[in-house]
Amino acid sequence: MAKPKVMIVDDEASSRQGLSELLRAWGYETSAAVDGMEALSLVQQAKPDIIITDVIMPRLDGFGLLRELRDITETVVIILTGQGNIEMAVRAIQEEGAFYYLEKPVDPVKLKVVLSKAVDYSSTRRENRSLRRQLVEYGVFGRLVGSSQVMREVYTLIEQVAPSSASVLVTGESGTGKEMIARTIHELSPRKSAPFVAINCSAIPETLMESELFGHEKGSFTGAAERRIGCFELAHTGTLLLDEIAEMPPLLQAKLLRVLEERQVRRLGAIKEVPVDVRLIAATNKDPMEAVRKGEFREDLLYRLNVITINLPPLRNRLEDIALLVQYLIDELSRKHNRPVKLISHEAMQVLMRYSWPGNVRELRNVIERAVIICEGEQIEKRHLPPNLIDKEPKRSSEMIMLPIGTPLEEVERQVILNTLLKTDNNKTRTAEILQISLKTLHNKLKAYKEAKERV
Repeated sequence: MAKPKVMIVDDEASSRQGLSELLRAWGYETSAAVDGMEALSLVQQAKPDIIITDVIMPRLDGFGLLRELRDITETVVIILTGQGNIEMAVRAIQEEGAFYYLEKPVDPVKLKVVLSKAVDYSSTRRENRSLRRQLVEYGVFGRLVGSSQVMREVYTLIEQVAPSSASVLVTGESGTGKEMIARTIHELSPRKSAPFVAINCSAIPETLMESELFGHEKGSFTGAAERRIGCFELAHTGTLLLDEIAEMPPLLQAKLLRVLEERQVRRLGAIKEVPVDVRLIAATNKDPMEAVRKGEFREDLLYRLNVITINLPPLRNRLEDIALLVQYLIDELSRKHNRPVKLISHEAMQVLMRYSWPGNVRELRNVIERAVIICEGEQIEKRHLPPNLIDKEPKRSSEMIMLPIGTPLEEVERQVILNTLLKTDNNKTRTAEILQISLKTLHNKLKAYKEAKERV
């Protein structure tokens, strides 16, 4: 496991040396600078995870260093302050982004705890920067987010179908992002400058749906006080999304089929038909063939719509996309609500990774939006997540070891060995047999773990 790197910035040689020796004894790799100017010149080369800096120094003091670092790096900064500078140090945390402050002389017990938390925080920020890079490099396709194999296949299909005017049928569970698929197709098509119109067939009363789709003339029925243009005409030269099309009444399905065949609509109460040039995308959360078998969906309409089918997988089948989605949503929703949130903790992310997401991406968005709104700082913690997610976390079995993705292999090995030893009641021979290693190798590993613990 790579040692965390700490840079100590202090113009007092004894203070620098004392802290360096203490931190090295705790397993940290250290570097030092005599003031803020030297620290700035060394930071790109030393690449510290954490900087511990005094406040009062010549040339460039601790607060000046903190402000300069903010523009060139996201290194975590801990301020060392004398009694008279505590108010300034608190302000440095609130206004300048310092991680913590410690009073001189430094309490080693408190320093050790703060450093441990700072290392975790630095690691989280590093992972989130990596996620942002992934989003920029390959995680976003139009309005869609994800880099899993199934999503890459969806992206390829969208690229192939977008330039055409072929009808598309998008299937998938509620909340998976079917409308996002439709909007992405529209925005990547030659029709992108024309209207995109979406209508949810399950949200409109049957008596009003025909008027919504095709429009009506003034006086064509009771309450028709003026002419109304329907969705087909509104989407002329553009794209029309008929969401939850399997909920459309059978009689209206027949009229829709005729419009698709003749490319003309007749408003209710009108004599003449109006030509329309519309690219139609339909979406449903039902199995289309099952809906046909049940008599809920016309087979001839299905074949007319089903030139290209895109199936959007549920979120539980692409768990590797959750981290990217979470970072994307944090960035978007923090801007929307003007909140300071930038990160999510390992613990909170693990809760999200273990949840089954019956509401798919829509549910994930709601969870992150709630967390962004109630989070008081930069990092979403487990306590910011809804209770129902935490209550549904699987209980950890004594037969299992749960480790976050990205845990170094050396630490994974240590956890497996120690937990297996615990399971066998400290029977080293049996432990070696289970792990399929020699007894000598096991003894060497345990000796190394003991020595590392003693050094700390």
